[in-house]
Amino acid sequence: MSGATARIGPNAVTRLAESLDALRGHADTLAVFRRAGLLERLESPPERMVDEGEVVALHAALRGVMPAGQAAVIAADAGRRTADYLLAHRIPPVMRQVLPRLPARWAARILLMAIGRHAWTFAGSGRFAVLPGRAVRFSIAGGPLARGVHAQAPVCDYYAATFAGLFRALVHPATQVVETECEACGAPVCIFEAR
Repeated sequence: MSGATARIGPNAVTRLAESLDALRGHADTLAVFRRAGLLERLESPPERMVDEGEVVALHAALRGVMPAGQAAVIAADAGRRTADYLLAHRIPPVMRQVLPRLPARWAARILLMAIGRHAWTFAGSGRFAVLPGRAVRFSIAGGPLARGVHAQAPVCDYYAATFAGLFRALVHPATQVVETECEACGAPVCIFEAR
């Protein structure tokens, strides 16, 4: 998909609004959405896919309005809310029942295959890949959260928390997902590891 036509699921917008309201209050929600040029998304939350440019602008605005540590906390909370939504509305019941009963390595591989099939819904014009090796690692190249960002620490907290929520529910309840490399820090791709 080209960046001009790539679309991303509405959770990247709606869950961030929920997190801002819950953790910072509606005045800060308004400030972030105003800076992103997306005030209309608060008045009429999206129910369908949105242009990935909106997600790029919204996460950039979050980092521009909030201190770095607070932006990371809000993005991670939005990611947890997204995982909860996906588990309740998008993950088939049979998968929610079967995957946790499998050995963790098998469940992780099956989950990653499913995530890969639906990567267009969260990566937009970016590219998701499962990385080879014993460790459960995957990457997003050219994804919207790190696009055009220069930072000292990884910035894809939303993704890491979303993946962690899915892994905890479907693979192992103690799973942590860490972004070990980030394009915003100069890496060629954003790499995540489920531990």
